[in-house]
Order: sequence, then structure tokens, then C-alpha cells
Amino acid sequence: MSGRKSLRQMSWAELKRMSWAEFRQSGGWAEFRKMNRAEVMQLDMMPAWYATRERRRWLAGAGILSLALQWLNAAVSWAVEPDGGGGWIILALVAITMVVYLPAVTLMNIATRGLVELAERHLDERQVGERLRATTIAHRITTGLLAACFVAAVTAGMGGGDDYAVPERTVIMLTVALAMTHFVLPLIVSTWRLPDPLPDDEE
Repeated sequence: MSGRKSLRQMSWAELKRMSWAEFRQSGGWAEFRKMNRAEVMQLDMMPAWYATRERRRWLAGAGILSLALQWLNAAVSWAVEPDGGGGWIILALVAITMVVYLPAVTLMNIATRGLVELAERHLDERQVGERLRATTIAHRITTGLLAACFVAAVTAGMGGGDDYAVPERTVIMLTVALAMTHFVLPLIVSTWRLPDPLPDDEE
């Protein structure tokens, strides 16, 4: 029997050091695709991006920025007519949002070891408790945003007269912004709260 490790037994640092021939001998992409989400989350990919609490908070800040851009997009779609160049502004904001959002969410999921993403059976008791706290905080923030949206809609309706209506594109953008906030805010909160590991005791 060979003493060679399988891909599932390797760290991300070991995978990066492998040659293409070694990768193929260890099973290649076929073996890599067999790994479940929980195993992928343990690979510790690109640790320099989230090795310290400060860097994790920068990641959380990037997540907040992507949400803020989507909320700004909803406001722009409300205030600017598409024929007046608003359509291009909206598309540009969507593109910028995705450029920030996708890598930030991926790295936050890895940094938290799938705390929000994975099913509960893959988490230990501490992680389950932390996910509950993060979800509670995120729920309070989302409730505040919903209240603010309600107040803004009522205020705009009262000032716009009986024939005033919120544009359909604005409703779509607000729905997307609320959905993103609902799904990503617990991850942002858990990344922000995640402490550095305790240092090893020195004898």
C-alpha cells in the first residue's frame, strides 16, 4: 500500500505545492469533486486574507460595502429615469457589487469554516451557538432596514399624491437588496466577531 495521502487528507498548502503529475496521481479533479462542502471549507485556502482579526474585519467590511452598493442601486433606480442614463448607472453598480461580493463571501465562508453555510450536523456545539448569536444580531439589523424601507415608502407616497407609484425596477432592486442582506448579514456578523485562536501555551 502506498503511503501517499489522498486529496481529502491534504491541507491547502500541501495542494499548492503539488505538481500537476502528483495531483493526477492523487485522483485529480475526479477526487476533488467528491469532496463535500464541509471538507472544502477545511482546506484553509488563501489564509493570508483572513489570518488575523483585523483582516477578517476588512473582509466583513467588503461584504458590507457590497450590500451598501446594492441598496444604493435601489435608491438610484428610484431617483433616476432609465432614459436619462440611469440604466447604465444601475448596470455599473451591479457589476461593481458582484466584483466585491463574490470573493468576499467566498473568503468569509472559508474563514468561518462554513459557520453559516454548512448544515448543523457539520458544526460543533460552539459553532452552533455562534451561528445562533450571529443570526440574532443580523435579524435585528434586517428588521431595522425593513422599518426604514416602510417609512421611506410611506413618506414618498404621502408626498407624491394619489397617483404616485414606486417604479417596478425599484421594487426588483429592493427585493434583491433585502434578499442579499438576509442571506449574507449573518455571515458578515460571524466574520466580524470571529476571534483569533488562542496562542499555544509556552512552557
